[in-house]
Amino acid sequence: MEEKLIDLLFKYKDAFATDKEPLGAIIGHEVDIILNVEKPYPPLLRRTACPDSPRAVEALEVHIKELMDLGLLRKVGHNQQL
Repeated sequence: MEEKLIDLLFKYKDAFATDKEPLGAIIGHEVDIILNVEKPYPPLLRRTACPDSPRAVEALEVHIKELMDLGLLRKVGHNQQL
């Protein structure tokens, strides 16, 4: 059983995250993310928009930069259409 699992993992190794592809490389599967911003707000939206601790803010900024470097996020102006 373990050998079958290892064979399967190696067969699909390109789908897994690596140091060069930190999010994996599955192609052809789209995901729709539906955000609920209508009242009553979900519990997570009731929290403050940014962590209070300076370390948490710094970690968040590092993570956002990584996502921007990967091309998953980009900065937009307040009047720019997405």
